[in-house]
Amino acid sequence: MEYKNTIITPLPDEQLLNEEEKIWRVSLPASAKEFFKQYSGLIPKKNIFSGKLPQDQERIIERFLCILHDTQNHTLGMYDIDVILTQLDERLLYSEDILGVELLPVAALFGGDFVCLDYSQRRENPSVCIWHHESSYELNPSTTFITDTFEDFLGMLYSEDDIANS
Repeated sequence: MEYKNTIITPLPDEQLLNEEEKIWRVSLPASAKEFFKQYSGLIPKKNIFSGKLPQDQERIIERFLCILHDTQNHTLGMYDIDVILTQLDERLLYSEDILGVELLPVAALFGGDFVCLDYSQRRENPSVCIWHHESSYELNPSTTFITDTFEDFLGMLYSEDDIANS
């Protein structure tokens, strides 16, 4: 993946990812685990995507979120997934009876929305959605489906240069 020099280090290792999965009570897709091990927190050069429907608007990724062991002593700790989960809390849940996350933010979008792994329908193989901050409320998140897998989502990304050259 092409990116600007923006990866947030230290990169998470397998042990940290496993610890986070236990806390979140989900299993990250293999493609997401590998992505975070290599590109945690990056700002991609290919940062634009749109949904599969004609009416879907183009969206811009500001930055992929990161997974850090120590967020309090890191200048970019505000981009850590756990920090975002704490800030958004019950606006990411459909039911207070569920243990663990239902929507796991993985990228910040321009305008305050987030790309999330959506575990609400499939606990093992999450789909990818946009979580809308302006229309989400406690136990009533507003989302738009993007694609079935994280890997598919990464393949949807393009840049302004791609548009100019097409």
